[in-house]
Amino acid sequence: MIGSNSMAFELLKIKMSQVGQVGEITLASPPGNVITARMMLELESALMELQAKPECKLITIEGEGKHFSFGASVEEHKPELVDDMLPGFHRLCGKILESHVPTLAKVKGVCLGGGFEVAMACTYLFADEKAKFAVPEIQLGVFPPVACVLLPLKMSEVLANRVILGGEQWDANTLHQYGVVNQVAGAGALDEMVNKFFENEFAKKSSQSLRYAHRACRYVLTELYKKHIGSLERLYLNELMATSDAKEGIQAFLEKREPKWKDAH
Repeated sequence: MIGSNSMAFELLKIKMSQVGQVGEITLASPPGNVITARMMLELESALMELQAKPECKLITIEGEGKHFSFGASVEEHKPELVDDMLPGFHRLCGKILESHVPTLAKVKGVCLGGGFEVAMACTYLFADEKAKFAVPEIQLGVFPPVACVLLPLKMSEVLANRVILGGEQWDANTLHQYGVVNQVAGAGALDEMVNKFFENEFAKKSSQSLRYAHRACRYVLTELYKKHIGSLERLYLNELMATSDAKEGIQAFLEKREPKWKDAH
């Protein structure tokens, strides 16, 4: 726990490194590090606490164990829960985008759905060469609103359409070529790569100046996110979730069976 007024972190581990200049957040709910409503609140709290440290120049987010995250809780996508869950997740991604301190996702293993969206919201995305990424929501009969905003801004619309509508997995090297992943590390070298990046890019710079520059360079992306995420949230909650296939896709996943689509308008 950081600070006497901290939220009691149950699903995260927080520590400082690089002589207090790097705040490290670990999603600590292996093996899947599923992003639940509770974890969303803890992530928001951790971001606020680390940004409050004037010496902090970088915030990293990673997953404990073999994987970054299997994504947001499918259980919380059920009709009776999604009206609260989805706005909370969109607020979290907005907080990451608006962070005064640069953020860096350290991805190894599987990074799916909401986990991928959290990673995309970070300033930087570094990945192990064997990392796998996907927004597989379409296979559940739904769509990923955050990815629908961010992916077309990070890669071409043509490629974003493939990622979102196809739902298949993509490897780190391919997404590096497309500009979504900043750097790819060899096996076991991700921590070393991030440490060297910090030392070369941030260690000798003014923390205060970095924060202003970071807010400036993320301004357009953040404003576009705020402009569009509400419309996509309403499309999801008010229209998509009124369809039988969206409900069927979520239920079929939870029951570990193939969905039976009605394909009705």
